[in-house]
Amino acid sequence: MLPLLIASLATGVAQAQTAPLPRGAETAPARIRPLLGAWDLTQIGGPRQCTITLGTEAAAHGRQVRFPATCHRALPILGQVASWSVGANGQPQLDDATGKLVIAFAKAKPDADIEGKATDGKQYALSSKDHPRAARAPVASPAEQSATLAARATVVDPAKAPATESLPGRYALMRQANREACRLTLSGTPDASGRAPAAFDGRCDDTGLTIFDPVGWRYAVGRLALVARKGHSVELVFENGQWRKDPAVGAPLLMRKLPN
Repeated sequence: MLPLLIASLATGVAQAQTAPLPRGAETAPARIRPLLGAWDLTQIGGPRQCTITLGTEAAAHGRQVRFPATCHRALPILGQVASWSVGANGQPQLDDATGKLVIAFAKAKPDADIEGKATDGKQYALSSKDHPRAARAPVASPAEQSATLAARATVVDPAKAPATESLPGRYALMRQANREACRLTLSGTPDASGRAPAAFDGRCDDTGLTIFDPVGWRYAVGRLALVARKGHSVELVFENGQWRKDPAVGAPLLMRKLPN
């Protein structure tokens, strides 16, 4: 038993071990997610192998890479490696402390080891055999993509938005285009606190709007905010001659100014 142990230490072989995924792998950017985790690094044609782990944490010129101290002896090239990054071909590359390339990998065909040449002139291979990988993010359906876009706030050009002094007046509140639900009056102009009065004009039979109960309004950089009695607000942007709730999530809300 002792001779076998001595022989192993003499060769400097760092045995590969299955390692768990690094923290944050499942929520990492799609570009790096399939690369995160442990890999077996081998010098092609040589007997020595080390297990390195590509992590999610930021390093000076990329992301953190970890490996046992014994790897410096088994594969001396690792003594130059300080971080990892993704090359233009989508494959990992190992970099030094200044961000310069140490080993660049390229995948020749599916399910093959990733091979690359190092600055020492030798060829190396990465194998993910027996090591877990984070699942690739599923492709979003058209409906999911639309929902994501709707949840984003619209970028407004203040130079093209209505002037503040044009806003006071009576408005029709609508859940659907051209179907009036209530009427609302915006009074005055915003005071030093940035708020002006608002109130229903007559009875409102829309439950959601009556619960919201707008009592004020604010206007800044092309975005009109209706302020509820309890203090929360909803923002609207001006499109096609009327105001639209933005982001467009939850119950829709349109607002069109009525003639005097």
